[in-house]
Formats: sequence, structure tokens, C-alpha cells
Amino acid sequence: MAPVATETVHAPDVASPSKQSAKADGKVEDTAAAFNPFYSYYAPTDDEEDDRIYAYSKYKPFFPEVDWQPLGPLEVKDRGHFADPEKRSLLSAATKVKHLTPAIGVEIHGIDLRNLTDAQKDELALLAAERTVVVFRNQAITIEEQLELGRYFGPLHKHATTPVPRQPGLEEVHVVYSDSSRRPDPTAFAKVELWHSDVTYELQPPCLTSLQVITSPEVGGDTLWSSGYALYSSLSADMQAYLEKQYALHSAVAQAQGSRAAGTHVRRKEIETIHPVVRVHPVTGWKSVFVNPGFTRRLLNVPKAESDAVLRFLFHQIAENPDFQVRINWESNDIVYWDNRVCTHSATFDFYPERRHALRVTPHGERPMSVAEYEQGGKKAKDRQVEIWKLQGIEVPKPVSPIDGIVKQKVYND
Repeated sequence: MAPVATETVHAPDVASPSKQSAKADGKVEDTAAAFNPFYSYYAPTDDEEDDRIYAYSKYKPFFPEVDWQPLGPLEVKDRGHFADPEKRSLLSAATKVKHLTPAIGVEIHGIDLRNLTDAQKDELALLAAERTVVVFRNQAITIEEQLELGRYFGPLHKHATTPVPRQPGLEEVHVVYSDSSRRPDPTAFAKVELWHSDVTYELQPPCLTSLQVITSPEVGGDTLWSSGYALYSSLSADMQAYLEKQYALHSAVAQAQGSRAAGTHVRRKEIETIHPVVRVHPVTGWKSVFVNPGFTRRLLNVPKAESDAVLRFLFHQIAENPDFQVRINWESNDIVYWDNRVCTHSATFDFYPERRHALRVTPHGERPMSVAEYEQGGKKAKDRQVEIWKLQGIEVPKPVSPIDGIVKQKVYND
């Protein structure tokens, strides 16, 4: 019997990890400075002079010591369902529309996000569902306007551990901030671990999320996204069928530990939630692998060795297969919308000591649906790549026998 996808396991109270560790020579060193940029958020060093001259000082990180109730079920109505499939209202208003890779990403020019009609908003939701990542350059949208637009797509998430802006009334804003006051320590994390889809441990993880970079380093600080659609399409039919039956545990525990270790308050008790390994997007009907190194801890009801091997394979495909990825180079005031349900992302930390400052708005989506749940009503979940090939008139490759596969196999030569 499949586990109930909405099951939530409330984690026990977790003590802060020790800030000391033993060195090889037996001496003890202080490791409080070790900073994992994914799990440990920090308030920058107070700098009155910088606060006076920095235009966005009111949006610097702040950690309110408040307590929030656990999240319950939320009503979500995906706006992509109401969109014109051809997206004529949105795309006709653009001066340029450019796909960034075959699998993921599109950049739109000539659109002012402050002036979107409801029809264009619906089409943006559908475009993000199909292309996953949508880039808008040099937008004048304020954080208040970004919040208002975010609420159109769903109830907004308030994060339990990450910073909010200093300015009161912006608790639904997630602050992404790094400057010269803290240097990420590569001994504290591996790059694969930084790949994640936002807060997948929630009962209803995010849908159409936006991030605006308000201060960008001169060079560096890029963000990469990896398509869960493309990962699913790349797998053998046997592996697809296996994963469609699996459920996985997503955990907030490590993030809460990192917050406590950094000396900041956890505003909502951490939870662990079970979700399907392959989820179906409610609008496109396409299947996507839904695991990530940041929060997915194990597959359920399989031996640990098997879980470890399967998740390790999927995590490395997410992080290391460039065919699934798009990389966005930011400039100040760029904003990106992406559908958290069907991708993972990771930042680069190559810009120290420059400042990078961004504001994220995160609407909740629906409870993740497995293939079996989606198909209960008679609908058929689909493979994105197969559907695209059909539209292009390309014959879908048929499975071949192992012997034929060996005989016909060719090595790609660039």
C-alpha cells in the first residue's frame, strides 16, 4: 500500500550542534565560523556607514523572534488552468522571446511586470509550467508589487528560518544576502548539496516563485536551474516505472539545526513530510522527478542501501547533467519566475567579497500528486519530451533488445 502523501512527521526538538570539533592532533578548534550557505543564514555585521549609503539597507536581513503556528491545508487554484494555451496576450506584448536551452528557460523582453493584465498573469503561470524558468530583465517592480503579483498565484509562504527584510510588514519576503562580512567556507558543504527546490518539506511546497536581484556583483553570483521534466524523460522506461511507485521523506530538520547553530530563532517547528518521487504538474500533466539534495532524505519502504544509491544517482544527475540545466547571469533589477514543482536550483558563491542581494516571493502550490493520483480521474500523465516530439512530428524511439542496443550503439563525437 502506498504511503499517504500528506503524512507529516513532526521532528523532535533538536539541540544545536556543537561549535567545537577535534582536530587530527587532538586539539579542539572553534568551528562557529563554518558557514553552510544553504542551511545557515546570518545577519551581516552592523555597519552604520554602509546602512547610511546603501540604497537597500531597509531590505537587509532581519531575524524576528516570533513564533508561527504549523501550516495547515491551503486552498490553491492554479492560474495556469485559466490561460490561453497559445499565450497570445503575453507573448504578443513582448518585443523578444528567446528559449535559453531546449529543455528549460525562456527570456522575455519588452514586458513591464507592473502592468500585467490578469490574462497575461495566467499565461505567465502556464509559460512557467511549460518552460520552468522565465527571465525578465531590468524590471522596476517594487517588493510590494512583487508581493501583490505573487498573491495572484497562491497564498504566500512565510519561511521558518530564513531572514526577512528589516522593514516591518514584509514577513512574506525571503531575503537572499551575502557581502564581505562572511565568507562561505567550502569545508562546510559540497556543491551537490546546494541543489534544492524550495521548502519541499512543506505539505504544499511552492509553485510559481519569483526572485529579484536588487544588487548584483559585477560578475558571478549566477543561479542554475535543473529540469525535473528532463530528468524524468532521460530515464529508461523501467526506471521511470520504478520511481513512479516510490515516495520519499523531505525534512526541515537540517535547516532548523543550521539556524540554531547560527544563533537565529526558528519561527515554526520543523517538520518532515512524505511526497511522491515522481509528481505530475496539475496544468501540463507532465511527469517530473521531485527529489532534491537539500531536503530529500530517503525513499520509503526500500532497503537503505537501495535508497542511498537511487537518490545519489538522481542528485548527481540534477547537479551534473548540463542537458537539464540553464544558467542565469544576473544584473541588478532582473527578476526570474520559476515553477518550483518541476525543477531544482542552486546558486554560485564565487563573488566574495562583493555584495549580492535579492528578494524572493514564494506562493504555495497544491499537494504534490503522484502519477496514480493524477490518473484516478481518467487523465493520463505524460512524458514532456515525448509530447514535444509528437508535436514536431518526430517518431518516438521504441525500446530495443539488449543485443540490438549493443550492435547499434554509437558514441557521440563532438
